[in-house]
Amino acid sequence: MAAKKELTVEDKLRALYDLQLIDSRIDKIRSLRGELPMEVEDLEDEVAGLKTRVDKLKSEIETLNFEIGAKKNLIEESKALIKKYTEQQKNVRNNREFNSISKEIEYQELEIELAEKHIKGFKVQIDEKKEVIKETKDKLSAREEHLKHKKEELDSILAETEKEEGALLKKSEEYKTKIEDRLINAYSRIRENVKNGLAVVSIERGASGGSFFTLPPQVQVEIATRKKVITDEHSGRILVDPELAQEEETKMSGIFSKIA
Repeated sequence: MAAKKELTVEDKLRALYDLQLIDSRIDKIRSLRGELPMEVEDLEDEVAGLKTRVDKLKSEIETLNFEIGAKKNLIEESKALIKKYTEQQKNVRNNREFNSISKEIEYQELEIELAEKHIKGFKVQIDEKKEVIKETKDKLSAREEHLKHKKEELDSILAETEKEEGALLKKSEEYKTKIEDRLINAYSRIRENVKNGLAVVSIERGASGGSFFTLPPQVQVEIATRKKVITDEHSGRILVDPELAQEEETKMSGIFSKIA
């Protein structure tokens, strides 16, 4: 890889401030989207969860209907056995056989009674699950409609900003190649740790941008000479003089207008 061109300190400060302007514009575009991508993702997860719940309830109803069918078959089998045992009772030879068959009939009658009780319980469960399905589908419909509007809102913002953001991201990477890795690493670290992602700021009314701490006059003079990279001792931000900042803002404004 070719070595980066050796820059003067002023060149480095200009490149860093340009990079900050580019990245701040990217931040602004992303703030327009705000929490929308996350909202859409959460809604998609909620919709998927509601659909899964409906499918699960339908599957449970199918299982209950299968159980009802099995119990009805058991009832028919028990009725057939009762009929069979009743016929056998007509031909018994003694009380012991009669009593034995009577117990079998009684057992089958209990089986029928228990099966009918189970069927009744299964039907109650089915009705309850159908009601839950109805409520879940109503909620699902509302959430799908909400998701549709949120997606349209997000798509609209993306359509307006995606092209510009892509061009700015390329421009950001391009400007990073002009600056030595040590400074890029420092810039990235500061951006992560300060409010609004501002790692490079201009002096405003004797203080670093966004700060209330006035810089000593000798420090302001040193910054204006552009002979070394100076950071604010309170915020850690890299400082540039107002004149340099204005010049770069004017230059980058022209570049941004072509990208937008």
